[in-house]
Amino acid sequence: MNKNFELGDIVKMKKQHPCGTNAWEIIRTGADIKIKCTGCGRIVMLPRSKFEKDMKSVIENNNTANE
Repeated sequence: MNKNFELGDIVKMKKQHPCGTNAWEIIRTGADIKIKCTGCGRIVMLPRSKFEKDMKSVIENNNTANE
């Protein structure tokens, strides 16, 4: 299972958000991970250990390479 993620990636989480989606955008990384629901815009901050445990996969990579 690929657990590599970066700022701006869209990730799939184990549990569905009450708004009906389980896709989240990573908006901050560090000791804590801040994610934003792609459905309703709700922002949640999780400890890195809990985030890595609950993340299922990366849906979409943020490919903003400096060109």
